Amino acid sequence: MSETPLLDTILEMSAASVERANLSPEALMLVRLAALVAVDAPPASFLVNLGAGAQTDLTLEDARSVLIAVAPIVGGPRVVSAAGNIARALGFAALSLEVDEDEADKG
Repeated sequence: MSETPLLDTILEMSAASVERANLSPEALMLVRLAALVAVDAPPASFLVNLGAGAQTDLTLEDARSVLIAVAPIVGGPRVVSAAGNIARALGFAALSLEVDEDEADKG
């Protein structure tokens, strides 16, 4: 039995979605980003998806463009919340990189 059944389930759902969606990796990530904004996802959700997006040619400008595109549909407060959650996610990622570098320096 897995020690991380919830994480395993989320990863399996994501893998199935990627496999079955007939979209380029970049388009898939943009659609996912728009959906995360629409549901007011927490920073951890943005972190996971932006991490996957980093393996594509997407840029922060692409993410900003998605926020601009969905603003009239989801509303300003939701977009401002998403921008803050994306910033927190990027901060978590930067902190993680710093910790990894510190660990590498010790080793």
